[in-house]
Amino acid sequence: MIQQWLRDNAVSTAQDLTAITHQATGDGAISGYGMQNKVRRLIDLLRCAMYPTIYHDGIVRPEFVPSLVTGKLQEAAALLYEMCASVMTATCQETQKGGAECDHCREKADLVTCRLMDSLCDIAEVLNTDIIAAYEGDPAARSAEEILLAYPAFEALSIFRLAHRLYELGVPLIPRMMTEQAHSRTGIDIHPGATIGKYFFIDHGTGVVIGETCIIGERVKLYQGVTLGAKSFAMDDDGNPVKGVHRHPRVGNNVVIYAGATILGGDTYIGDDSTIGGSVWLTHSVPAGSKIYNK
Repeated sequence: MIQQWLRDNAVSTAQDLTAITHQATGDGAISGYGMQNKVRRLIDLLRCAMYPTIYHDGIVRPEFVPSLVTGKLQEAAALLYEMCASVMTATCQETQKGGAECDHCREKADLVTCRLMDSLCDIAEVLNTDIIAAYEGDPAARSAEEILLAYPAFEALSIFRLAHRLYELGVPLIPRMMTEQAHSRTGIDIHPGATIGKYFFIDHGTGVVIGETCIIGERVKLYQGVTLGAKSFAMDDDGNPVKGVHRHPRVGNNVVIYAGATILGGDTYIGDDSTIGGSVWLTHSVPAGSKIYNK
């Protein structure tokens, strides 16, 4: 039976399947690059470079750590350049989509790669504040190593902060793929476009959603199931959602938002030093020092 199918049906099925999937992907699809595997590898390389004693697979003597980090940085830079050039060429308006290489795209990929690599020290500094926030914010935390290795919040944030920098640099697709890796691993969904200040902590984490245009201040703590989302979308004349508008909440400094709270809308601002109780539904701003609970 299988031999007959392979002989008589495989070719026609392949042609039909390609025609159907082409309707969704079009000529501009990024195909054949193994991009998801490369995204996973990029995340591993960059985090290993920042925290080699945590993320490297083997045991490395202290005197060899600088050499290890150098090698990880070199591999990460080469991989990121290749990935950026691929996605930029595939979405380029100056050449046939998915076609020949574009010199402008390769120059831009080179610049983006250098800027991301030059940003790693700053990103690591911010991540160190997130570790402090987790340690200070959770009585169960026993050490920084435990937070790095066992806390879903750090897993998600260590990926988000790298992806956010690439998002700022205008890299298409890759930042979203990176944060979706974090989403699949932790259940924490942070869009790479969100802006999040230092000393950020998500306790437990599962089910947290932070939208693209959300702006969060410093020393903010969220619990599981919190949504910082959008209300209904404005539509254009063709019935499609309007892109590029601010549609998610802004959260001030020193704010705590408890489990299951839902805060929606681009006009919604949570003032500094506020506390939002569990399961609260909020679509309007509240002043500094507010305590909002379900009654």
